[in-house]
Amino acid sequence: MAPQREWFEKDYYKVLGVAEDASERDIQRAYRKLAKQYHPDANPGDKAAEEKFKEANTAHDVLSDAEKRKEYDEIRRLGPMAGAGFGGAPPSLRAWANSAR
Repeated sequence: MAPQREWFEKDYYKVLGVAEDASERDIQRAYRKLAKQYHPDANPGDKAAEEKFKEANTAHDVLSDAEKRKEYDEIRRLGPMAGAGFGGAPPSLRAWANSAR
C-alpha cells in the first residue's frame, strides 16, 4: 500500500482520542464510541458530524490493521521528507516505495 498524503497531515490517534501505544481493543472501543456519536443516521443532515464519522472510519481503518498501523507510524516518525518523491529517503524506504507501486 502506498502511503497517503493524509498520513502526514492527520494524527489518527488524536482523531480516535487514544494514545500512540493504544491496544487494538482500545482503538476498537474508541472507534465504536465515535461511530455511534457521529453516525449519519443519528445526525441527519449534519455535515460536520458526517465529516467526523468519515474521519473516524479512516483512522480506524489504518490503526486497526497491524500492517497499515506499522506503515503509518513509520511514515509519521520519518516526517514529510519520507513522502518527498522518495529521492532523499533512506534506501530501505525507497525499496519499499518502489515495491508498493
